[in-house]
Amino acid sequence: MSSKVTKSRITRRFAKLKEQNRAALVPFITANDPNADVFGQILEGLPAAGADLIELGMPFSDPMADGPSVQLSSQRALKAGVTLQGVLDTVAAMREWEMDTPIILMGYYNPIYRYGPEEFAKAAAEAGVDGLIVVDLPPEEAEELNQHLRDNGLHMIFLAAPTTDTTRLPRVLEHASGFLYYVAVKGVTGTKSADMVQVGAAVAAIRKETNLPIGVGFGIRTAEQAAEMAAFADATVVGSAIVDIITDGLNDNSEADAGLSARVLDFVKTLSDGVRGARASAMTQAASGGGS
Repeated sequence: MSSKVTKSRITRRFAKLKEQNRAALVPFITANDPNADVFGQILEGLPAAGADLIELGMPFSDPMADGPSVQLSSQRALKAGVTLQGVLDTVAAMREWEMDTPIILMGYYNPIYRYGPEEFAKAAAEAGVDGLIVVDLPPEEAEELNQHLRDNGLHMIFLAAPTTDTTRLPRVLEHASGFLYYVAVKGVTGTKSADMVQVGAAVAAIRKETNLPIGVGFGIRTAEQAAEMAAFADATVVGSAIVDIITDGLNDNSEADAGLSARVLDFVKTLSDGVRGARASAMTQAASGGGS
């Protein structure tokens, strides 16, 4: 692994959170959804609302891992004319005033392949991106991109799921960096709720195999669920619930009503409050004999 990667914003942020004994909140939004103005307001407000890392969706016409909510957000963004270069330009603009919050791009390999893996890695690093989640690029096929990410100090964040068995997990961990993203439910995003007991057991088992931080996403829709997850995970990722607020604030012409960005940021703040107090609350319950 390159020295650039080991000194990255992601590594520093998780180290700081470990010192504070708390998990990260990682909100997901789709770039340019529902339009450039509202999206810009949301993105600009996320760090102050409590986002520890930001997961930024790269809109794609066939997002196979995403449920209806995120699929629609991609369609809106594409209709508004977003491009992969535009996503990088957005990150570069944010880096003019926000240098600390790690930004992770989440998407699919086709647009990156068309851009050119080496060229994309260089452009992403120059823009201020910190890592990538490419959901349709398994570890066995990821080296054609990952080698260029490493060369440019970027993390390749891989997914593990309930279906990832003990034979496959080491293959995933061998290539992962930054953190491991554990998918809490089977299926696509936004369609089921996570089973906290099962996820907790899975995270505990994975910890025996890696020192990487473990983030958990899919199926987390409320501040209470985010807090429960943050009691044992290193990061809680919330996406569809945020995207649904955006969708609900649009009229039939996909025009945003007044105050939409503020409502999104208010919700992120409630998530952050839950995540930040999760471990202290769990320790208090344990000390008092509660939670049984």
